[in-house]
Amino acid sequence: MEVLLLYFLFINILVFIFAGYDKSQARKNNRRVPEKNLFLMALTGGSPGLLTAMLLFRHKTSKTSFIVKFGVILLIQVALILAYINYKK
Repeated sequence: MEVLLLYFLFINILVFIFAGYDKSQARKNNRRVPEKNLFLMALTGGSPGLLTAMLLFRHKTSKTSFIVKFGVILLIQVALILAYINYKK
């Protein structure tokens, strides 16, 4: 269980840093982090980190397609967590 918690801590810090870097690059009109990379990190457990970065840096919050795709990832993850909790009961 410790390894799993460390993994989630690591992936969330990593996606937070990548989203912050992407915001910085966007301001400078430089090469950006591909959205698919941010989605992949969110999908592998980094959703809280990406959501935190989006709110803190105000990044990708006005891009509807990004919000919808990220929302689908969040819904899937919440459904899986709820299914797991109900299965354990």
